[in-house]
Amino acid sequence: MCPYSLSHPGGVQGQVLAQARALRALGHEVRVLAPCDGPPPDGGVTPLGNSVPLAGNGSVAQLAPDPACILRTLSALRDEAFDVVHLHEPFCPGPTLTTVAFASEPLVGTFHRAGMGAAYTFWRPVTVRMARRLAVRVAVSEDARRTAAEALDGDYEVLPNGIEVERFAKATPWPTTGPTVLFVGRHEPRKGLSVLVDAMAELGPGVRLWVAGEGSQTAELQARTAGDSRVEWLGRLDDAEVASRVRGADALCAPSLHGESFGVVLLEGMAASTPVVASDLPGYRNVAEPGKHALLVPPGDASSLAAALSLVLDDAGLAAELAAAGEARAAELSMERLAERYVELYERVVRESAPARR
Repeated sequence: MCPYSLSHPGGVQGQVLAQARALRALGHEVRVLAPCDGPPPDGGVTPLGNSVPLAGNGSVAQLAPDPACILRTLSALRDEAFDVVHLHEPFCPGPTLTTVAFASEPLVGTFHRAGMGAAYTFWRPVTVRMARRLAVRVAVSEDARRTAAEALDGDYEVLPNGIEVERFAKATPWPTTGPTVLFVGRHEPRKGLSVLVDAMAELGPGVRLWVAGEGSQTAELQARTAGDSRVEWLGRLDDAEVASRVRGADALCAPSLHGESFGVVLLEGMAASTPVVASDLPGYRNVAEPGKHALLVPPGDASSLAAALSLVLDDAGLAAELAAAGEARAAELSMERLAERYVELYERVVRESAPARR
């Protein structure tokens, strides 16, 4: 179950859909329950209604905290009679929080967030008690574990996010006309796209920038680059084109400023054998060892970002070393391996809850 609308790309949404596909490939019956603002983006999805944008953690999340979504959630839980319910971000307003409060099924909770919020602090006496209803608690990184433990107490198993390696490794590279940098993500302040736009001023005239996605800063940044023919604004892309663009780019850039608990976008570049340049954030270090799997630079430093991108674009040997090391790192964090780990947790939870449910 995902609290965020599947109609809006995001890290948690991507993990939920990819985990479902991997679990099905292992022979399990899986339904994804989540808000959708249109047709479901994948098979096996039960839409829970439309979402509304709510600000938090330096970003805008598409959540569905309305009564209609709550009723659809309770109806789906009643009708499907699941053996186990896996909640991503269990305490987000909407379907996951509703499930923590009312479900009778065994619950597994995965926490993605890094960084405390006001809601966690204000509601702590209530949420600590509610969190005891989770049979297993998982965090996607040490930063996410610390955040959840500070907010909710309890013990957490750290299971890093996974990547569908073959989807990127086997994608047909999108053709380029010269050295090309790719940005994939929401256009909002914490993602650091404005820093990358500034860095482009220090890169050569032959360097191109592909910008995928959209967000609150899109119009402003498009206006800033209106006279720069090197910058191509791609808008929202489907999964196939994202993989193709990642595979075709000469460098993937993730210039986020803060708030990243895990670097899935870095793994996408690694799985596609594309060199990665990113901000030196604790969440990104969970994925990449600096200088080995990626070049990491101080967040918000456009000059350092430009210098690192120049190194990757100009030094074929360095680019090849980063690509090879990144490819091996992505294989360690494959979605198939992650799904197998979760199956072990599901089986344990179902086994331990059987006497009580009888």
